Amino acid sequence: MTSRDPRWVFKDRPSVALIAGLVLAGICALVSFSFDVINGAPVDFLISLILASAPVPLLLAAVLALDRMEPEPRSNLVFAFAWGAGVAVLVAGVINSLNLHYIAGAGGLSADSARNIAATFGAPVVEETMKGLVLLGLLRFRRTELDGPTDGIIYASMVGLGFAMSENVSYYIAALNSELGVQGLAVTVVLRGILSPFAHPLFTSMIGIAVAYAAQRRSSERAFIILAGWVGAMLLHGLWNGLASYGGFPGLVVAYLTLLVVLFVLIGVVFRDRRRIVALIQRYLPPYEPTRLVDAADVYMLSALARRRQARQWARAHGGKAGLRAMSDYQLAATELGLLHERAARHMVDEQTFHEEQRALLECMSAARADFPVPRQHTSASTSPGYAPGAPPPGLAP
Repeated sequence: MTSRDPRWVFKDRPSVALIAGLVLAGICALVSFSFDVINGAPVDFLISLILASAPVPLLLAAVLALDRMEPEPRSNLVFAFAWGAGVAVLVAGVINSLNLHYIAGAGGLSADSARNIAATFGAPVVEETMKGLVLLGLLRFRRTELDGPTDGIIYASMVGLGFAMSENVSYYIAALNSELGVQGLAVTVVLRGILSPFAHPLFTSMIGIAVAYAAQRRSSERAFIILAGWVGAMLLHGLWNGLASYGGFPGLVVAYLTLLVVLFVLIGVVFRDRRRIVALIQRYLPPYEPTRLVDAADVYMLSALARRRQARQWARAHGGKAGLRAMSDYQLAATELGLLHERAARHMVDEQTFHEEQRALLECMSAARADFPVPRQHTSASTSPGYAPGAPPPGLAP
């Protein structure tokens, strides 16, 4: 009988539920795009799709750059993006259209007035609810993945980027079919694709932070925390739409400045959370020194992204892809070990689960060390960083 692969603890294996969810999201995205094709010529749709998709790799890279200390499972990230691009945008689009029709008919308003009211008061509620549902799903089924506000921001940003990409296709088609034509498209691309690509991620990050915070609290406290984040997301979204709809150029300036402030605040939250994770590593890993899987030099390396990167570069230079993977696995397992102790301290995991995950993480660290490019030489931390005898990666020794 073969033993279980200890890498299961990284939770990056696609499940049946995940695959089914991705299929559903894909179908919803196709249905949503089919409406766009019907509303505009196929050529207009293709142009709009290319323009909406072009910045996505760069935007994803910017979001994932914040997730380097303890990267989230790729399967979860893919699902969040697909949910935003498929399910959320389709359902929100249908409900928003019905709301617009009702407002225009019930109030006898002009098309522009009805559109502004729907955008300011209706769309934020509908869209943030649809995007936020995937975060509630993570809280219900993947609560242990929500280790802090950074995780909430990352997942919220992924669903927001997916939503924005699909939504932009519709906006670009509408711009092409307007009286301004190509000129209108250019203005729309600048406003939505260049100046405000992170609007939806920033809105939904209010929910993401609340959900991540709620994951660390008792069940009785979660509803209020999540509600506060949800209201914050809707208010921020409504403020943006209202200023854009009614404020003219000054309103747009205020809207963009507001988003900029929120962006800097969230970046500050991420950096503060990173310091928290470093403190956990420095607190919980030293007691494992008797296992010979970690020492002071390893803790020093794990405590800064620059030193982690330098260690991976060293591993790749001396061991190729296998060495790089070993070092990456070691860093991830060691970080997860610190976070596991925090979850145990907060009573988020029972004793059996703690010991199972602890054993798996230690096995991952052991297997990773065995695959390091040069066998470890056990000398004092002051003379050896613990990666190669006589050839330490420069700058890694404390």
